[in-house]
Amino acid sequence: MNARAQKGILATLLLALAAVFAVWFAHDKHWLASQLVFTAPPVLLAVGVLTGRGNAMFWAGVLALFWFSHGVMSAWSHPETALWAWLELLLALAVIGVSCAPGLRRRFAKKR
Repeated sequence: MNARAQKGILATLLLALAAVFAVWFAHDKHWLASQLVFTAPPVLLAVGVLTGRGNAMFWAGVLALFWFSHGVMSAWSHPETALWAWLELLLALAVIGVSCAPGLRRRFAKKR
């Protein structure tokens, strides 16, 4: 996968995660706070990835660890929202995989 395709896939995953959060917390008691904490970061990271900001892919991977943890906690403790939590969990794993792929490729490449 080339760098351009990787950026497109990562931005798509981040926007999908933001959409999950937007729908999940649409009727939350503290709507604005939930949107600022959960929906805004993946949107801003997707914009950063698409515009070529240097550390956007790195921070997407770092924050995806938080999203993964949140998804596990929500799926375990709130069965009524388990579907949303599993979507968050799977998208977070995909973000981690895509954002870490270049470093893993370089790390395990055959030495010339």
